[in-house]
Amino acid sequence: MQELNTVLEALRLGGATVYPLGLLAVLAIMIMIDKTFVNLRYMRLPGPLLELIENYDFSWPDLERRLTGLNKRNYFLRFFQVVMDNRGRPVWWVESRAGDEAQLIEKALSRGLWVLETIVTAAPLLGLFGTITGMMHAFNLIGDNGLVDPTGVTGGVAQALIATALGLFIAIVALFANNFFSRRQAQMLDEMERLGTRLVDHIRMNGNSQEGAHEAA
Repeated sequence: MQELNTVLEALRLGGATVYPLGLLAVLAIMIMIDKTFVNLRYMRLPGPLLELIENYDFSWPDLERRLTGLNKRNYFLRFFQVVMDNRGRPVWWVESRAGDEAQLIEKALSRGLWVLETIVTAAPLLGLFGTITGMMHAFNLIGDNGLVDPTGVTGGVAQALIATALGLFIAIVALFANNFFSRRQAQMLDEMERLGTRLVDHIRMNGNSQEGAHEAA
């Protein structure tokens, strides 16, 4: 309890800059919670299903049956469904539709990351602004005859230091979060592209098999 009171008192001494910094912190937390939920719920592919596609050892009805077990908003399901729905068309058509869907998925995954990037830049600047205003307040209390209000000067310095520290802390957390989610997004898209290539290769193999059967007949 004593620690909480100390933190609240420090924030109170931080001055008016604490409020916009607090807003940035709330936004960053909301985005991080949302991205964590999306990563855990909609960006994962079960190991057995991944192994099935990697080994080419599947039939399309079998793959479709296994995909029904995924969440309807799963991004891998969205991507695979486009390939499966168009597998009867020419390969170039399938690749084009899959590429379009991958772009839409990338856009959906990137939603909100620009806010984290903005917070990384804006939080230290707001902290610097608080530093400047706090030091100006401290210097205004120094008159021609020397120090007029020692307590006021100390409060101004405290405001400057707290605003700077808070801005840097928010920016550092947002930076790590942005880098983590950006990397996780890139890894998922790379895996999606690789698995999409496996599915397209499977379409080619089926096409070649059918052509060979027709020639043998």
